[in-house]
Amino acid sequence: MAINLDTIFNAVGTAAGAASPLLQLGSGIAAAGSQKAAGIYQSGLYELKAIDTLALADIRAEQTEKIGTIQAGRRLIQSKIQARNYMIQGNRVLKNMRANNAAIRARAAANGVSLGSGSIAGLQQSNIDEAMFDLTLLDYNSLNAKVMGFEDASAMYLSAIRQGLYDKSAAKMQAQQFRTAGKFAKESGGLLADQTLLETGTNFLTKADSVFAPFKKSKT
Repeated sequence: MAINLDTIFNAVGTAAGAASPLLQLGSGIAAAGSQKAAGIYQSGLYELKAIDTLALADIRAEQTEKIGTIQAGRRLIQSKIQARNYMIQGNRVLKNMRANNAAIRARAAANGVSLGSGSIAGLQQSNIDEAMFDLTLLDYNSLNAKVMGFEDASAMYLSAIRQGLYDKSAAKMQAQQFRTAGKFAKESGGLLADQTLLETGTNFLTKADSVFAPFKKSKT
């Protein structure tokens, strides 16, 4: 029995022609799946960025608050030391005033001058007035040191809290942007996949006759 090569070649060509649209269909479906998966993958990456951004903002806010608390505490300690130093100076002023007045009385007694005389009393009163003036100023400085220390410490702590809140707010906005981008990436992947499927399906349908022709001939 003679083998008709033309018939074989024609059959092979027909089969190849029929297979080509089917391969294109499978390739298009696979490409659509890849596009959709890529969109989902990008969306996942954006979600991770959003989560990391929020977590990092929380850590920064916590650290900022801790630093603010430490700085405020140091400022309070500094103000207490300043106030205490003023009190020590005040005690020294009183001590010196008493010592000076005691010396005045001792010299007066040694010279036979009455301690109740006007000159002796005037000198002592002058020392007392000068000491009281210095004590008033030192008391004011001591109180002012405490008040300023408290105000500075409060401002440091509140500034740290505000900075933490600002960082969290900015992080929320950035996280929302990431999530919006992720949503668009997922939707874009889905749209590209739908477009690919539509184009692939349309292309396949235009070539459907060539695909099913061999089967129709075999039936006839």
